[in-house]
Amino acid sequence: MGLTVQKKFFERREQVFEDLAQTGHWPTTFVSGASPELPLHWHDLDVSGYVIEGTTYLVDEAGQHHALEPGDKLNIPRGTLHAEGAVVGEVIYIVGTETPGSLRTQLALLDPKDPARGNGR
Repeated sequence: MGLTVQKKFFERREQVFEDLAQTGHWPTTFVSGASPELPLHWHDLDVSGYVIEGTTYLVDEAGQHHALEPGDKLNIPRGTLHAEGAVVGEVIYIVGTETPGSLRTQLALLDPKDPARGNGR
């Protein structure tokens, strides 16, 4: 299963926290400053994201762009190749991860050729 974007999923932050309670994910606020498109990568945990402010896009393994704007929810299952698109201004997300921890560590950009990706880690 690849990444998904649910357009206009929420209108208020309270709805984000209600959804996180349903998923069991731990919330963290993440601010993405202006940056170029990232390279394709993956993470070794399931990630959910909720766009609070700003716009950008995600790129999937096939190179398709998925627009992101406030109110959208994204789901990135463990091992899914993806990349955050170019950020012109600033994008603020609430990011949910299945375990608590440092987002810098949890969202490390793992190499698409890493054999661990195929092991369901």
